[in-house]
This record gives sequence, structure tokens and C-alpha cells, in this order.
Amino acid sequence: MKLPALAFVAAALGLSVGAVQAQTPTAPKKPAATHKAPAKKAHAKKTVTKKGVPAKTAKAVETNTPVESLSSRLTDGELAIAKTIQTGTIPCELGAHVTVTADEKNPGFFYVSSGKQRYYMHPVESRTGAVRMEDNRAGALWLQLGNKSMLMNQKLGQRVADACVSPAQQAVAAQLESHPQPALFDA
Repeated sequence: MKLPALAFVAAALGLSVGAVQAQTPTAPKKPAATHKAPAKKAHAKKTVTKKGVPAKTAKAVETNTPVESLSSRLTDGELAIAKTIQTGTIPCELGAHVTVTADEKNPGFFYVSSGKQRYYMHPVESRTGAVRMEDNRAGALWLQLGNKSMLMNQKLGQRVADACVSPAQQAVAAQLESHPQPALFDA
């Protein structure tokens, strides 16, 4: 009787070991995807400007805001000075050159460039009568006299280009050499 009892105990233990093994954690199986994820609602894609304002809002503001042209900010005297600005590529000393181009969209404003430096200038009235243009943001100044012009960077405190002479200024310089102006202290 010992043998069948022992077989019975062994069989019972074998079942319990199998049950224990069945209960040990194994890698959980992922349930099969039987249903699809809910579809996202289709929204109209909102366009946004660089400053984070919705394009629709920006357009509404632009249409309702009167736009003042840059030229309307200039006085009549400054617009008269703008007519005397000499444009084109003007050679300067030391092989430099300055290019002055009128802005077609904004009369009275000019693009001035020398090498890699670019400026957007407007005329400014001066007490001396010299033709003067400034770019307030960059701190640049274009000074045009009768016989020469110069481009200065006021922020750096240096001349970018000096002794720039256009064909019209060459004529004035030649006239000054042949018929010099009287000195201030001469009687």
C-alpha cells in the first residue's frame, strides 16, 4: 500500500508543480488589435504668421489699418533734397565704390551700399546746405558736397568710403580748381 500511496502523492505533487509553473509570470501577450483608434476630427489647419498671430487676424488688421507710406513721413524740404541726390556707382579713394539707388516704391528713400554693408537712407535737412542722408537704425551717414561725397558709420566712428566723386562732382571740382572761391578772411 505504500507504493500506490506514494504514486498518488507523486501525482498530486506533479499536478501542483504544473499548476505552479502555469501560474509563473511569462511575457504577457498583447491583445490583438480588433478595433481601430477613434478617428481624429478633421480641423482646418490654421496658418500663423511669424509673430504667432493667426493669418486671418493679421489680414483683418491690415485691411482696416491705414498704411502710411514712408514718403509721406518726409517733409517737403527733404523731398526737395532727395531730387538732388546723385545715384549710380560712385568711385571712391583706395579702390572703394559706393552704389546709391533710389527706392522706386518710396520716393525720397535710397539704398546705399559699399562692399558688404547695406543701408536704407532718407534725406535730412542740414544747416550747412550739404546734402545729407541717414540710416538711423544702422547709424550710417551719406554726406554729399559739391565736389565729393563720403559714407560714414557713426556707430563705429569711422569713414566707410571717402572722396567719392561722381561725374557731376568732377565737373564742380574742376571748376573750383580753375576758379577758386575767395577765402573767408580775404578783403
